[in-house]
Amino acid sequence: MKNAALLALLALTTATSLALSQDEKPAKKKAGPKVYPTMGEIERLDPAINALIPAGAVIEKLAGGFEWAEGPVWNPKSKTLLFSDVPRNVVFEWKDGGGTRDYIYPSGYTGRTPREGEPGSNGLAFDRERRLVLCQHGDRRVARLEPSGQFTTLAEFYQHRRFNSPNDLVYHSNGDLYFTDPPYGLERGNDDPKKELLFSGVFLLRKNGEVVLLTRELTFPNGIAFSPDEKTLYVCVSDPANPVIMAYPVKTDGTIGAGRVLFDTKPLMPGRKGLPDGLKVDRQGNLFATGPGGVLVLTPEGKHLGTINTGEATANCAWGDDGSTLYITADMYLCRVKTSTRGKW
Repeated sequence: MKNAALLALLALTTATSLALSQDEKPAKKKAGPKVYPTMGEIERLDPAINALIPAGAVIEKLAGGFEWAEGPVWNPKSKTLLFSDVPRNVVFEWKDGGGTRDYIYPSGYTGRTPREGEPGSNGLAFDRERRLVLCQHGDRRVARLEPSGQFTTLAEFYQHRRFNSPNDLVYHSNGDLYFTDPPYGLERGNDDPKKELLFSGVFLLRKNGEVVLLTRELTFPNGIAFSPDEKTLYVCVSDPANPVIMAYPVKTDGTIGAGRVLFDTKPLMPGRKGLPDGLKVDRQGNLFATGPGGVLVLTPEGKHLGTINTGEATANCAWGDDGSTLYITADMYLCRVKTSTRGKW
């Protein structure tokens, strides 16, 4: 009995000591948000930019190694960003802390004959039913991704002639789709023998399937966006000889009136990479438009407040998270800036 009592006492003492030693161990620290490297700088030309981009804001480099990143769009359901790598014919998905993964392949060219150039998807958008819609360079169409993984063609021809290579797109709140059609996806550009249209157009795809030509006057129409009240349509022109951002009044029937140059980026070009390409608008009507140096921040009147200077040829941008994060595709990089303003995703 004495031996049994002694053994029980030793066991109790050991268990108590172990419990005490475990209690004394420091608790494991929860992992904080991932810290990303930074790149470039925020150039502030006018104090008004401080109300849009806070002091101390930085450009975070989220991922790299892409050939030409384009067409970002935020998916609020999965809290991820989708974006195109046009030469690689892939749509990637990026998640904070989780990196990137292939999301759609092939994304813009589904043919079997090998081809060169920029075959993949470019601009991406979600329709009112939260279905992904893609501008497909290689297939020369605007298409919707179905739950089955198959594509449904939304627009492929104008007056029985195939589009050049739909590039960027934006939905009107009534469900109409506006898109641009430069020749960048054609293997030889404007000189490609497969080119069927004699111009680069801006088009309207109505809900009933009708395709309407809005303008054929722009040499290389590219990024496209609406003002918050949808009374103005903005179009970037990525022509080195005429690198401008155009503004068009929108008529009640959805077509547009005579355009005006909102901003000419040519004076900014010396020593800076990039041309007008993609753009987004915040809820106050300010434009965040890619151009020489990075993302130009412009008032609705066209005043240049500053530049999110990535130091790279910058393709496009999109609002994400709660609408106050601007995601940017800059050549081989995906990056972001936290803002004090908000836009719609």
